[in-house]
Amino acid sequence: MEQRVTYNMKRTFSQHLQEHSSLYTFTIVLLMMGIVFGAVIVNSLSLMQKEDLFHYLNRFFGQVSDGEVASASAMFTQSFFHYIKYMGLIWLLGLSIIGVPVILVLLFLKGMVVGFTVGFLVNQMGWQGFLLSFVSVMPQNLILIPAFVLVTTAAVAISLTLIKAQFSNRIKTPLMPLLLRYTATVIIIMVLGASASFIEAFLSPTLIKATIGIFN
Repeated sequence: MEQRVTYNMKRTFSQHLQEHSSLYTFTIVLLMMGIVFGAVIVNSLSLMQKEDLFHYLNRFFGQVSDGEVASASAMFTQSFFHYIKYMGLIWLLGLSIIGVPVILVLLFLKGMVVGFTVGFLVNQMGWQGFLLSFVSVMPQNLILIPAFVLVTTAAVAISLTLIKAQFSNRIKTPLMPLLLRYTATVIIIMVLGASASFIEAFLSPTLIKATIGIFN
């Protein structure tokens, strides 16, 4: 029974990838563009802006090193609700026929934040900044980036389906099963967000502290 369920899930997921392969390609490229754009923006900052940001960054890493940051459970809660609200907004926009542009902008902004963070650390701290970005940004984003690609693609796909249903009388596909499947998909992706929050709250501070210890 379990093997049959697993096989059906794999078959459904494989079919989903085939049907929306072009949409996945587009969202991945858009996210990569956001990451590159965020990294490029670093070079456009003035010297004073860089110094101010670097001051706050040094203070943050110092607090992490001294164990003065919020408790891991508080960080987990804050991070988790942030990702839930972000994905929830994307889910809601997917139910709107005018939400596609905003969904894509949110994905681009997510990539831009990642690119800016990594770019700024490397720009200001060289190889040390690269190592810090590797332990502070990379772990949770190994989960978050695929999660945001999945939720964005699902939201855009359902939104386009609603648009076609609104303006084409030839589409007779029942919408309720699609909406339920879309909602279930987003809920599953939110579980990935919880996993990323766990890494961000419990693993990343330890890795940052250990890395800073190596520098010192």
